[in-house]
Amino acid sequence: MTIAVGEKLPDVTLRVPSPDGPKPVQTTEALGTGRVVLFGVPGAFTPTCSDYHLPGYVLRAEDLTSKGVDTIACTAVNDVFVMGAWAADREVGDKVLMLADGSGDFAKALGLELDLSGVGLGVRSRRYAMVLQDGVVTDLFLEEGPGLDVSSADAVLAKL
Repeated sequence: MTIAVGEKLPDVTLRVPSPDGPKPVQTTEALGTGRVVLFGVPGAFTPTCSDYHLPGYVLRAEDLTSKGVDTIACTAVNDVFVMGAWAADREVGDKVLMLADGSGDFAKALGLELDLSGVGLGVRSRRYAMVLQDGVVTDLFLEEGPGLDVSSADAVLAKL
Protein backbone atom coordinates (compact mmCIF):
# COMPACT_ATOMS: atom_id res chain seq x y z
CA MET A 1 0.00 0.00 0.00
CA THR A 2 1.15 3.51 -0.78
CA ILE A 3 1.41 5.86 2.18
CA ALA A 4 -1.53 8.25 2.36
CA VAL A 5 -2.40 11.63 3.81
CA GLY A 6 -3.00 11.28 7.54
CA GLU A 7 -0.55 8.40 7.98
CA LYS A 8 2.64 8.49 10.01
CA LEU A 9 5.96 7.86 8.28
CA PRO A 10 7.45 4.41 8.87
CA ASP A 11 10.55 4.28 11.06
CA VAL A 12 13.43 3.15 8.84
CA THR A 13 17.19 3.58 9.14
CA LEU A 14 18.70 5.74 6.41
CA ARG A 15 22.21 7.14 6.04
CA VAL A 16 23.36 10.74 5.80
CA PRO A 17 26.70 11.89 4.45
CA SER A 18 28.80 13.84 6.94
CA PRO A 19 32.37 15.14 7.18
CA ASP A 20 33.06 12.24 9.57
CA GLY A 21 31.67 9.62 7.19
CA PRO A 22 28.26 8.02 6.81
CA LYS A 23 25.91 8.36 9.77
CA PRO A 24 22.80 6.27 10.37
CA VAL A 25 19.62 8.20 11.09
CA GLN A 26 16.09 7.05 11.80
CA THR A 27 13.38 8.60 9.66
CA THR A 28 11.41 9.48 12.81
CA GLU A 29 14.46 11.39 14.08
CA ALA A 30 15.26 13.20 10.82
CA LEU A 31 11.72 13.82 9.59
CA GLY A 32 9.46 13.47 12.61
CA THR A 33 9.54 16.95 14.12
CA GLY A 34 8.08 20.17 12.76
CA ARG A 35 7.03 20.87 9.20
CA VAL A 36 9.06 18.91 6.67
CA VAL A 37 9.08 18.78 2.89
CA LEU A 38 10.42 15.42 1.77
CA PHE A 39 10.98 14.62 -1.87
CA GLY A 40 12.01 11.32 -3.39
CA VAL A 41 13.79 10.80 -6.67
CA PRO A 42 14.57 7.71 -8.76
CA GLY A 43 18.32 8.33 -8.67
CA ALA A 44 21.14 10.73 -7.99
CA PHE A 45 22.91 12.04 -11.08
CA THR A 46 20.02 11.02 -13.36
CA PRO A 47 18.94 13.79 -15.77
CA THR A 48 15.60 15.02 -14.38
CA CYS A 49 16.68 14.51 -10.76
CA SER A 50 19.99 16.36 -11.21
CA ASP A 51 18.93 19.06 -13.63
CA TYR A 52 15.54 19.98 -12.19
CA HIS A 53 14.20 18.22 -9.10
CA LEU A 54 17.05 18.68 -6.59
CA PRO A 55 18.16 22.09 -7.94
CA GLY A 56 14.59 23.40 -7.67
CA TYR A 57 14.53 22.66 -3.95
CA VAL A 58 17.99 24.16 -3.45
CA LEU A 59 16.96 27.34 -5.29
CA ARG A 60 13.60 27.60 -3.48
CA ALA A 61 14.85 26.61 0.00
CA GLU A 62 14.49 30.12 1.38
CA ASP A 63 10.96 30.43 -0.04
CA LEU A 64 10.00 27.12 1.58
CA THR A 65 11.40 28.09 4.97
CA SER A 66 9.56 31.42 4.76
CA LYS A 67 6.35 29.35 4.46
CA GLY A 68 7.10 27.60 7.76
CA VAL A 69 9.08 24.60 6.53
CA ASP A 70 11.65 23.52 9.12
CA THR A 71 13.44 20.83 7.07
CA ILE A 72 13.76 20.06 3.38
CA ALA A 73 14.93 16.51 2.72
CA CYS A 74 15.71 14.41 -0.34
CA THR A 75 15.80 10.64 -0.49
CA ALA A 76 16.94 8.30 -3.25
CA VAL A 77 17.75 4.61 -3.55
CA ASN A 78 21.47 5.30 -3.74
CA ASP A 79 24.29 4.68 -1.31
CA VAL A 80 25.41 7.39 1.09
CA PHE A 81 28.63 8.06 -0.83
CA VAL A 82 26.70 8.75 -4.04
CA MET A 83 24.30 11.02 -2.14
CA GLY A 84 27.24 12.91 -0.65
CA ALA A 85 28.92 13.33 -4.04
CA TRP A 86 25.63 14.44 -5.59
CA ALA A 87 25.10 17.03 -2.84
CA ALA A 88 28.63 18.38 -3.38
CA ASP A 89 28.22 18.43 -7.17
CA ARG A 90 24.91 20.33 -6.91
CA GLU A 91 26.16 22.65 -4.14
CA VAL A 92 23.36 21.66 -1.78
CA GLY A 93 25.13 22.82 1.38
CA ASP A 94 22.78 22.71 4.35
CA LYS A 95 19.67 23.63 2.34
CA VAL A 96 18.54 20.03 1.78
CA LEU A 97 19.10 17.04 4.05
CA MET A 98 20.33 14.21 1.84
CA LEU A 99 19.02 10.80 2.94
CA ALA A 100 20.46 7.66 1.37
CA ASP A 101 18.04 4.74 1.09
CA GLY A 102 20.74 2.37 -0.16
CA SER A 103 18.67 -0.82 -0.11
CA GLY A 104 15.34 0.80 -0.91
CA ASP A 105 13.87 -0.09 2.49
CA PHE A 106 12.27 3.32 2.96
CA ALA A 107 10.81 3.40 -0.58
CA LYS A 108 9.33 -0.07 0.02
CA ALA A 109 7.96 0.88 3.45
CA LEU A 110 6.23 3.88 1.84
CA GLY A 111 4.86 1.71 -0.96
CA LEU A 112 6.66 3.97 -3.43
CA GLU A 113 9.17 1.60 -4.97
CA LEU A 114 9.55 1.65 -8.74
CA ASP A 115 10.99 -1.25 -10.71
CA LEU A 116 13.28 0.16 -13.37
CA SER A 117 15.07 -3.15 -14.00
CA GLY A 118 13.99 -3.01 -17.62
CA VAL A 119 16.27 -0.03 -18.18
CA GLY A 120 19.11 -1.33 -15.99
CA LEU A 121 18.43 0.71 -12.85
CA GLY A 122 16.92 -1.95 -10.57
CA VAL A 123 14.31 -1.09 -7.97
CA ARG A 124 14.24 2.62 -7.17
CA SER A 125 11.86 5.16 -5.66
CA ARG A 126 8.97 6.79 -7.45
CA ARG A 127 9.29 10.53 -7.89
CA TYR A 128 7.24 12.32 -5.24
CA ALA A 129 7.09 15.06 -2.66
CA MET A 130 5.22 15.16 0.61
CA VAL A 131 4.63 17.63 3.38
CA LEU A 132 4.85 16.26 6.89
CA GLN A 133 3.81 17.73 10.20
CA ASP A 134 5.48 15.98 13.13
CA GLY A 135 5.96 12.86 11.02
CA VAL A 136 2.40 12.70 9.66
CA VAL A 137 1.71 13.18 5.93
CA THR A 138 -0.42 16.28 5.34
CA ASP A 139 0.08 16.51 1.55
CA LEU A 140 1.30 13.96 -0.98
CA PHE A 141 2.38 14.74 -4.54
CA LEU A 142 3.00 11.60 -6.63
CA GLU A 143 4.24 11.78 -10.19
CA GLU A 144 2.16 9.43 -12.32
CA GLY A 145 4.56 9.28 -15.25
CA PRO A 146 8.07 10.28 -16.24
CA GLY A 147 9.14 13.87 -15.81
CA LEU A 148 8.63 16.45 -13.11
CA ASP A 149 5.35 18.21 -12.50
CA VAL A 150 3.40 17.86 -9.24
CA SER A 151 6.41 17.14 -7.00
CA SER A 152 8.57 20.12 -7.98
CA ALA A 153 9.54 22.78 -5.46
CA ASP A 154 7.30 25.28 -7.23
CA ALA A 155 4.32 22.92 -7.10
CA VAL A 156 4.81 22.27 -3.39
CA LEU A 157 5.25 25.99 -2.71
CA ALA A 158 1.95 26.70 -4.47
CA LYS A 159 0.20 24.32 -2.04
CA LEU A 160 1.77 25.71 1.15
